[in-house]
Amino acid sequence: MLKLGFLALLDAAPLLVAKERGFFAEQGLEVELQRQSSWAGLRDKLAVGTLDGAQMLAPMILASTLGLGGLREPMVAALALNLGGNSITLSGTLTARMAEIDPKSRIRPMSATVLAEAIRASGTRPTFGIVHPFSSHHYEIRQWLASGGIDAERDVSLTVVPPAQMLSNLSAGLIDGYCVGEPWSRLAARSGLGQVAITSREIWAGRFEKVYAVRQDWADHNPDTHRALLRALLLAARWADQPENRAELAELLSRPGHVNAPLPLLRVLLESEDRPIFHQHAANFPWRSQGLWYLAQMRRWGQLDSPVDELRLVDQLFRTDLARLAFLDLGLPVPLMDSKIEGAHDMPWTLEAASRPIPMNADRFFDGTIFDPAANDAGSLQPQSQTGAPA
Repeated sequence: MLKLGFLALLDAAPLLVAKERGFFAEQGLEVELQRQSSWAGLRDKLAVGTLDGAQMLAPMILASTLGLGGLREPMVAALALNLGGNSITLSGTLTARMAEIDPKSRIRPMSATVLAEAIRASGTRPTFGIVHPFSSHHYEIRQWLASGGIDAERDVSLTVVPPAQMLSNLSAGLIDGYCVGEPWSRLAARSGLGQVAITSREIWAGRFEKVYAVRQDWADHNPDTHRALLRALLLAARWADQPENRAELAELLSRPGHVNAPLPLLRVLLESEDRPIFHQHAANFPWRSQGLWYLAQMRRWGQLDSPVDELRLVDQLFRTDLARLAFLDLGLPVPLMDSKIEGAHDMPWTLEAASRPIPMNADRFFDGTIFDPAANDAGSLQPQSQTGAPA
């Protein structure tokens, strides 16, 4: 019996679908899913072997392998679970202050510049929740704040709050906003407690948020089982992305042991343009260029200051080779390159360097930067935009 961990988020869908729709069983796997309450707890259970695999924050496998912020345990990811799905939410009090400065500030995506003015005018230091220090959520909120001239160390406070507790912390006034995976942002808006300021799709549409992670030693000793798990998750992700399955997916996610969110809200989320992408646009491919981008953010925000062979580390952790085998087992188109320039496309484009051409979506950064992993060992951020060729 394999024990796999997940958190109550929309991007747990591939694991939940693989279990409930029988994709694990079709691959000859007996799987027990265990819902966890926090990313740190999930990471630790995977590290010590209580779990065999798990939905995981992409930067967390880098941190775990480097021994940052917890147990040191080498991990690998051969599959991404989704693109997008996060949102930054601000409290009603903050958005009201912003509206006093600029009545148009409530229009999404909101301006961090207006938020900076509201913070200065109030003379307060708001607190924002993030799900974990090593998370896309952490880097998204820092990027957005920095775009408005807000210093995350001086002007605001950041605190770790488990995803499912964000709403209650906002309601109690313990935090003034947060960045979290859905449905916990839209629940704040639905409850009248806050408003979505900007989504991860609007910050960077092409980034994978979560990965399927296992310990490196487990992957080394269980290659066939690992490959079967990847196949099952790929099939589940593809099923979850098909429009005709969204109503059933919403019902599946709404169950108490799964995400346990209101069914009408999940239906709206899964039909919206901000829904997570589970399979299309090479969403499941663990691009090494994005691993390098995450390392660049860890350095930018002071989490990593020691010398690291970053190219070698990312090659070891983001197993594009194993992903490629699972894709080809199923006859699915797969990229034939491991990295790409990130943020280079303002419009849909086609990835030709693949076993079959893959339609890709715009992958722009909200601030127009481009991340070129080939520029140097850690990649570089270029303050420019580049229009992609139309698909």
